[in-house]
Amino acid sequence: YGEKPFVSFKKAIRDLGCDFDDFELASFHSTSKGITGECGRRGGYMELVGVEPEVQGHIIKLASSGLCSCLNGQIMVDLMLNPPQEGDTSYPRWKEETDGIFEGLRVKSQALYEKLNSMQGISVRPLHGAMYAFPKIEISAKAIAQASRLGMEPDTFYALSLLEATGICTVPGSGFGQKPGTYHVRMTFLPEEAKLMAAMDRFEAFHKDFLEKYA
Repeated sequence: YGEKPFVSFKKAIRDLGCDFDDFELASFHSTSKGITGECGRRGGYMELVGVEPEVQGHIIKLASSGLCSCLNGQIMVDLMLNPPQEGDTSYPRWKEETDGIFEGLRVKSQALYEKLNSMQGISVRPLHGAMYAFPKIEISAKAIAQASRLGMEPDTFYALSLLEATGICTVPGSGFGQKPGTYHVRMTFLPEEAKLMAAMDRFEAFHKDFLEKYA
């Protein structure tokens, strides 16, 4: 939905040339992460490249020993990989819905970007893809000390405080290998625009109170 084109990890590796032909990469895709967004219909696939055939055989054997997706999950994967083509009866409806999804993501991502950057001590980069924002949050020494007393990472303390005060659930950046000395939370912008902005108003009120409390 952003201006930048999607570039897969596989393409990035292939563009490096033949020296990286044996680079091991596992790629995953699922109906819940695709444009269909069907979180309740479980289905997806994995592709392995650069993996030794013997190792790949063991992985396939392990996957085959488990239960496969149910029938409607498999149908959703097929529809995700083979969407309606121009000229098909269902294409106009599919195109309308797909364009609407991308436009909705674009509008909400921009609104979230502007809202977060308007808050004191919070900054976030422009959002060009996926469905998450990863804002950087300046956490005071007093709040860091309180987190330490509670045996938490500072961003975990912030995220739990946010959850308890507002019901808004975010994921602490400390679980994503963030740069030491920086603090983030991950949040999604999938809710309807009105609900998203109402939640962000609660987030802003909480953040102001948090800054005052631990100034």
